Amino acid sequence: MRDPVTQYAIDCLADQLTIGSLQNVKMGHLHKMACKRHIDDLEKSKDPDFPYEWKPELAQKILDFAGMLTVKEGYQPKPLKLLRCQAFDLGCRFGWVKKRNGRRRFRRSYYSVGRQNGKSMQNGIMGPYVAGFSGYQEGALFCAATKKDQAKIAWNEMRKFIEADSDLSELFSVKEYTSEIRCLPTKCTIKALSKEGGLDDGFRSIFSSLDELHQMKDNAVYESVYKGTKRLPETLVSMISTRGKDSNSFCKEIDDYAVKILEGLAIADDFFADIYCVDPGDDWWIPETWVKANPFLCSDPDGLENLRDDARTAKDMQGQTLRDFVVKTLNLWTINEDTQYIAKDALAACACEEDLADYAGARCWAGLDLSSGGDLTTIHLEIETDRKDISHNWSHSFMPRGRLDEHIKSDIAPYDVWESQGLITATGGTGDFKNDYKFIVKTLREALDRYDLKLQGIGIDNHNADGVLADLEDFGVPVIVITQSAKSLNDATVEVQLDIKSGNYRYNKKSELMAWSFANAAVVGNSFGEIKVDKEVGKRTRRIDAVDAAIDARACKLRLAKEEKPIDAEEHVNRYMEAMGWK
Repeated sequence: MRDPVTQYAIDCLADQLTIGSLQNVKMGHLHKMACKRHIDDLEKSKDPDFPYEWKPELAQKILDFAGMLTVKEGYQPKPLKLLRCQAFDLGCRFGWVKKRNGRRRFRRSYYSVGRQNGKSMQNGIMGPYVAGFSGYQEGALFCAATKKDQAKIAWNEMRKFIEADSDLSELFSVKEYTSEIRCLPTKCTIKALSKEGGLDDGFRSIFSSLDELHQMKDNAVYESVYKGTKRLPETLVSMISTRGKDSNSFCKEIDDYAVKILEGLAIADDFFADIYCVDPGDDWWIPETWVKANPFLCSDPDGLENLRDDARTAKDMQGQTLRDFVVKTLNLWTINEDTQYIAKDALAACACEEDLADYAGARCWAGLDLSSGGDLTTIHLEIETDRKDISHNWSHSFMPRGRLDEHIKSDIAPYDVWESQGLITATGGTGDFKNDYKFIVKTLREALDRYDLKLQGIGIDNHNADGVLADLEDFGVPVIVITQSAKSLNDATVEVQLDIKSGNYRYNKKSELMAWSFANAAVVGNSFGEIKVDKEVGKRTRRIDAVDAAIDARACKLRLAKEEKPIDAEEHVNRYMEAMGWK
């Protein structure tokens, strides 16, 4: 049987594609990984124990449906013609099924591509197809978003396809004033819903379109939709987005997860992922790069010419115009470099395999960031290594059991997963809402004793310190109460930042909670140019407690070192000027 999906994957991996006027196109690495995943799974499906199989006839069914649609928008109607890569993405989601019952394999998907490259159009195809031709009766389908106008983007694509085709118009009833499409034979309905307009938990959706994911403030819309699908034999939550500028967003979390799936670093057999973006080291100013993130625009002469104009303007103007070009055209993430404390890539480069056991008997300094009672509390150990300029860092956090579920939702953080990984301890029982500081101090002592670590001092946040100072003094080392001001924290904040940038701030690669905390941290300063970390404006639930504890540990180390030797004023000034970008 003809199998255009598999043939496309083969041709893509061999760089034997033609897109518009571009020959022998080399697509981006992550899209190639989506193709490789398909090819690899075909080989795995030969194993009787592999739970999925490829049915090209099911993929062809939705492609045939798409081939009968009409694009009415424009000067005159024209038949819909999919690019080969678009056929690949549609076909994959519907052609892979479970061997045991023939139901579709993929229940979630994430599809990211440059602006104006047909993201919403693909969801516009899948909605009417699932509602009218999947065999399901009286099912609910949703186009969901934070705001109603965003939710109606894909819904309008469905409406336009239906109204442009006389046969579909007989099968579907469109009520634009209620944002509802009804399939008359199956009694399935497609509604546009928003969080602000009634979207809530419990919806049993056989298909959901989540458009413009990068504009969603949190995972509330996704959770509302996905929670209602658990008992359905088939569903598809289709998330689509161009990448964005907020590195601390739900979209970035989903994007990072999708990258891990494509790279083989995470196993999620029910999750289809495909990301069209340029690769590191690509020349941003040539069509051979643009096509990686913009296959649809590059297939059309006018679209390609528009990309040339956009690129020329971005290159000339720089600034915000360049940043928009990088995000919307090249489909890359950007960050607010002016305020972000540490770039994720710089921190990731410091990850290593070593843990506390590798530094048994070493000297260390502790930092302790105490919550007001019911939030996150963190202890941090900065450990001396054989090289004085390199430190190893260990972090562990605590939260009352009674607050855990609440903070999983409010913080958009997988505390339950981190608990199972041993990165956080939930203290007490479900009725406990305050941290047990004595238990936290006991955990610190046990870590020191287990690895014979030589504690030199403890740095502690001055807030909420009174209730634990007596217990800390029992360690027999100096306890430094550190005022949480830019003046007091500047030197430690700058030193940790410089150490991470230079790769000298080592930590175990499994320490996801600590890495998440660093990613949440922004820089704030005073009128004297001194800095400290804080949460990003508008991100009050993005915890930075692990960063605070790490800086307290470094501040303690610096304070004790000053007492042991005279200050090298020249060295201090040079490091400060380097951190501020003045040198």
